Amino acid sequence: MFHKIKDIQVLPDSRLSVHFTEGQRKIYDVAALAEEHQVFKNLIENDELFKSAKVDVGGYGIVWSDDFDLSCDELWEHGKKIDSPFDGLMSLRDATEMWGLNESTLRRAIIYGKLLLGIDVCKFGKQWVISYESMIREYGEPKAS
Repeated sequence: MFHKIKDIQVLPDSRLSVHFTEGQRKIYDVAALAEEHQVFKNLIENDELFKSAKVDVGGYGIVWSDDFDLSCDELWEHGKKIDSPFDGLMSLRDATEMWGLNESTLRRAIIYGKLLLGIDVCKFGKQWVISYESMIREYGEPKAS
């Protein structure tokens, strides 16, 4: 399965907190990678450059410059899972992109009881949130991007 990145946060000690679109968050230790690859050692030694990390267009990885990047697969496979009460929650927009659906399809599923309000989906202010688990149950595996 392909795991797209929603956002990141640069942490102390050469670590990154990576939030994936399906609602999972992982901590990735770049220092461990620097032990194997000199280029990443140079990256973590330049604190200002390291803090400039951003999600690349489309969420396929993290980039610092033309010389430094990490793929979403690397971050997913070697990141340490962080347990949170928000695991598996995502916006309706993220769900529609991952499954290749129209947002109105999910809204109708809520109206007609296919997705249960307060169990599968919930609204916080203007933002609808849906569980990854309910999307798998109702629509199968996400479409490959």
